[in-house]
Amino acid sequence: MNDTFFVDYATHSINKVGEELCGDHVEVIKAKDRMIVVLADGLGSGVKANILATLTSKIMSTMLERGADLIDTIDTITHTLPVCSVRKIGYSTFSIIEINSDGYARIIEFDNPPVFFIRNHKILPLNKEKIRSADKDVWVSSIQLEVGDELTLCSDGVIHAGVGNLLNHGWEWHHVAEFLQSQQLKSAEKLNRRLIETCNKLYEEKPGDDTTAVTLKIRKPEWVQIFTGPPEIPTKDHDAVMAFYGQSGKKIVCGGTAANIVSRELGREIITSIDYIDPFVPPTAEIKGIDLVTEGVLTLKMALTQLKRLNTDYEEPFFNKEDGVSKLLKLLIEECTHIQFWMGRAINPAHQNPDFPKDLSIKSRVIQEMMDELKKLGKEVRLSFTD
Repeated sequence: MNDTFFVDYATHSINKVGEELCGDHVEVIKAKDRMIVVLADGLGSGVKANILATLTSKIMSTMLERGADLIDTIDTITHTLPVCSVRKIGYSTFSIIEINSDGYARIIEFDNPPVFFIRNHKILPLNKEKIRSADKDVWVSSIQLEVGDELTLCSDGVIHAGVGNLLNHGWEWHHVAEFLQSQQLKSAEKLNRRLIETCNKLYEEKPGDDTTAVTLKIRKPEWVQIFTGPPEIPTKDHDAVMAFYGQSGKKIVCGGTAANIVSRELGREIITSIDYIDPFVPPTAEIKGIDLVTEGVLTLKMALTQLKRLNTDYEEPFFNKEDGVSKLLKLLIEECTHIQFWMGRAINPAHQNPDFPKDLSIKSRVIQEMMDELKKLGKEVRLSFTD
């Protein structure tokens, strides 16, 4: 994608009460020159709906990724999926957003709630063209995206939230639009979680339909650099610190040895703290020019545990504490789009048997797992070795 902007995205779902599988399915493909997002909503709920939604999203995303014509892709779905003999409607509906490397977006909609497009905190209409396929209306629109724009796709579970309970007619489209434009949040992750959590509250935590939303925000790339281990060869300390410190973005140092090396090579004092804001989290320190200095493996493992939890639920996290784990997670989840880990191969004898292979060290495994979890949150993650 273009280096001048980044498509920050997030997606979360809640299942219809009593169902183990969600009848909606989201497929996201990120290629070098474009990004494709497909949200499909299978008819009904449970296993059948899940299979139909998965089939729809997989077929469409794969065909578009391989360069198939839009009309051919739509025809394939509308002709392949059967029509319900009772309701006389297709077995799956869908919404698609395709964004190329220049920020030009194409939006395709078939029977899902209309896409929410927000620019400058205001809902704007999309100019849509109707395409007929298998006697069905499919709507196509195009737009040149700008930094700050927001797009939200949703299944009808969102606009039906609260129907018959807290709200007579559900949380209608214009109500959702008002909600979205009032949030003004920086990250897609936070906005999407807040939207789905609100739906669940309107359902009184007993969803009457599968409910899914995908949020995309166009952001300028924002980097976080994490220095988390010294080089195996001490003579490389200076080059490693200078390479780390010379990068753009916010700087984090994790680990006592790493902090001492950064302090020494930058010629700046470490101001340590003995205040345990949370008795279970190691305290932080300060180095001028570094945004956050934490303890090493224990803090990283606690952050990893929280990242895993976040990737299995939709509830909005609140990082309002001042402990090292909360500060680290806030920077990683809300304050950046790109993350680069700088890891040395030196083994800390307090954490690792030095006879073990280096790739089995605790630190290496924790960092790799953190990278995997951060990628699930839509982050661009890189790893550089300091030696």
